Amino acid sequence: MTRSQLSQAYPLASRLDEDGRLQLGGCDAVELAREFGTPAYIVVEDDLRARAQTFVEAFKARAKSFDVLFASKAFPCTAVYRVLAQEGIACDVASGGELALALRGGFEPSRIYMHGNAKSVDELRFAREAGVGHIVIDNADEIERLEAVVGDGDPQPVLLRVTPGVSGDTHAAISTGQADSKFGFSMLDAPDAIARLRDSAALDLVGLHMHIGSQILELDPFRRAIEAIAPLGDFPVYNLGGGLGVAYTSEQEPPRIADYVAAKVDTAEHALGPGKRILDEPGRALVANSTVTLYTVQSVKRNVSTWVAVDGGMSDNLRPMLYGSVYEAQIADRFGGGTPSRLTGKHCESGDVIVRDVELADPRVGDVVVTPATGAYGHAMANNYNGVPRPPVIFVAHGDARVVVRRETYQDLAARDVEPGDG
Repeated sequence: MTRSQLSQAYPLASRLDEDGRLQLGGCDAVELAREFGTPAYIVVEDDLRARAQTFVEAFKARAKSFDVLFASKAFPCTAVYRVLAQEGIACDVASGGELALALRGGFEPSRIYMHGNAKSVDELRFAREAGVGHIVIDNADEIERLEAVVGDGDPQPVLLRVTPGVSGDTHAAISTGQADSKFGFSMLDAPDAIARLRDSAALDLVGLHMHIGSQILELDPFRRAIEAIAPLGDFPVYNLGGGLGVAYTSEQEPPRIADYVAAKVDTAEHALGPGKRILDEPGRALVANSTVTLYTVQSVKRNVSTWVAVDGGMSDNLRPMLYGSVYEAQIADRFGGGTPSRLTGKHCESGDVIVRDVELADPRVGDVVVTPATGAYGHAMANNYNGVPRPPVIFVAHGDARVVVRRETYQDLAARDVEPGDG
C-alpha cells in the first residue's frame, strides 16, 4: 500500500510495506518505537523540506518581491529551524525564547520578525541586540517601550499589526482577525498609530501586518481581510499572516498551497496595488503533516466504551483537550478498523482523550499506535502534567533515524529546584 492509499494526514512518502507495517522516511514505525521508546514525535525530514520548497516556488511564480516566514510557534525546535533556514525560509518568533532558538537554528537575524502582544523590555532589547530585521508593533504601549529601547540608535524597522475585522471558520481560540481580539490595532485605531509611527525618529514604519487565525480551510476570508486593510494607506510591505489549514483526517480537504498563494497575491495586487513586497507566515502548513506521534498501548478496558489507554496524552498533544481537535489513529503494524474505541491518555483527567471515536484493529496491550499530523503544536505545547517527562523528537530520512531533542528524564524534572543551602 502506498501513501496515496493512506490518509493524507500522514507525511509525504509514508507507506505500508508488504507486511502492513507503517514506514516513515524509510524507517519502520514499530522499530522506531522499540529503539527510541514512546511517546515519541517522529519527523519526516523530506516532508519538511518539500513543503518549504512548495511554498517558495508558489510565491516565486506569482510575486516579484516576497518572503515566506516560518511561524515558528508551531514547532519551536532547533532542528526544525535549521532545516527551514536551509530551505531559504525566513522566520517569525513570538517570544525571546523562540528568538534564541531561531538564532541557534541558523536564521540570519535580519530575516527574523519579532511578534507578540505583550513583549517585555528585555525581549525588545534582546531583539535589538540580536539585529532582528523587523519588529511587529502590536499596541500603543509598545511604541513608547520600543522607542526607549532604540534611543539614539539607528531606527528600528517595524510593521504595524492591524485587526481587519475578518475571521475564518475556525475555533475561537485560534481566531485572531475579529474586531474584538487581543492582537493588533483595530481598524479605527490603526490610523492614529500609523501617524504616530511616521512621526517617530526611532521607529521606521515599513508596512502593515495582519493575521486572521489558523486552520482555515477556505480562501475567501483571506481575500476579504486583504481588501479590508487597503483603506489604511499605501505601504511598500504587507505581511499577510498565515492560517492555511491542514488535513488532520482523511475527510479534511485543505486548499492547495498554490491556490492559497494565488488567492493572497492576486488579491493584494488588485486591492493594495502592484509591486508590493508580500510576506506570508505559514506555520502549521509547513510542519503539521511532517510528523506523527507513536504511543504504546498500556491497557484495554471495556465498559460502556472500549478505552485504549496509551503512555502519553495531554502532556504531548494538548490540542484535543484545548480545542476539541480531531485526529486519526491506527495500530502501526495492523492498519484498519474493527473495534470502535476511545484512544485515551495516561493523565488524571477524564478529558484526557486523544481521539474520542476511532476504529482500531483489535487493540492489544503492547501495540504501537500512531497519530498523524502532530508536527504543529504538539512539541510546542508539551508539558509535564502528572510529572510526565516530555517526549523526544526523532528525525527520519532515507532509512536513518536520529534524535534531535532527547527525552526528558526524572532528573530533568527537578533540574530547576533550589534546595536549602544552594547558592
